Amino acid sequence: METIAVTGATGQLGSRVARMLAERGVRQRLVVRDPSRAPELDGAEVKVASFEDEPALRAALSGVQTLFMVSAHESRDRMPEHRSAVRAAVAAGVERVVYTSFMGASPQATFTFAREHSLTERLIAESGLRLTALRNSLYADMLPLFVQDGVIRGPAGQGRVAWVARHDVARLAVEALLDPAHADRVYDVSGPEPLDLHESARILSAVTGREIAYVPETDEEARASRAGAEDWQIAGWAGSYQALATGETSVTSHSIEHVTGRRPWGLEEFLRSEPESWRHLAA
Repeated sequence: METIAVTGATGQLGSRVARMLAERGVRQRLVVRDPSRAPELDGAEVKVASFEDEPALRAALSGVQTLFMVSAHESRDRMPEHRSAVRAAVAAGVERVVYTSFMGASPQATFTFAREHSLTERLIAESGLRLTALRNSLYADMLPLFVQDGVIRGPAGQGRVAWVARHDVARLAVEALLDPAHADRVYDVSGPEPLDLHESARILSAVTGREIAYVPETDEEARASRAGAEDWQIAGWAGSYQALATGETSVTSHSIEHVTGRRPWGLEEFLRSEPESWRHLAA
């Protein structure tokens, strides 16, 4: 049995993937920054490395054929980290990468980080690695974090998004990791229903028992509300809403159900299944 490497194994998505692989009896290598936070799983060994530490990452990936590459945290320096990670994977002899990308990834994407995901997809493919790109919609557990004082504000207009649960993304990722037939493919990954933010707020209100509303902002109002943050942060925050307004995140795909055989959660199903995601709103 080959060993699958999982980066970001202490994070919300990577840890889910690691646990699901362990349940399937898969031998895996968890690549983490802090070994004390790594999940203790049967068949898993822990290696300490980060994307920016290329020699350590190369050593951690030695002997691995398939890599689950969770994109680095959004930052000013994310692309250099991704370049280092891809070089390390190639040098270590990795053959196939399942990468967590973003819906609408393109050099012309409205969302600045979606442009970075597009660059990373191209980087992986041009390096000779076989790529499976999971172009994920906005994560469902992000919605409660958009709420400030009972209001969701942003320049999303009446745009829609099919919120997707990390749980369902992890299920798809596991199947992609285990079956080489998914190599050289790009999957749009979404929940089952596209919702605008008014509808999303109503569902969140019904589940949490707290009145929550969506107030559309202009681009100028949105940028002014983040005055004091760095330019790249403002552009990324505003762009995540603007991608809804342009329709770039409105895709509703059947990838999860097609590959896993089970439909993904809708927004309300997710909120009721994972109440810790919105517990702070009910406090």
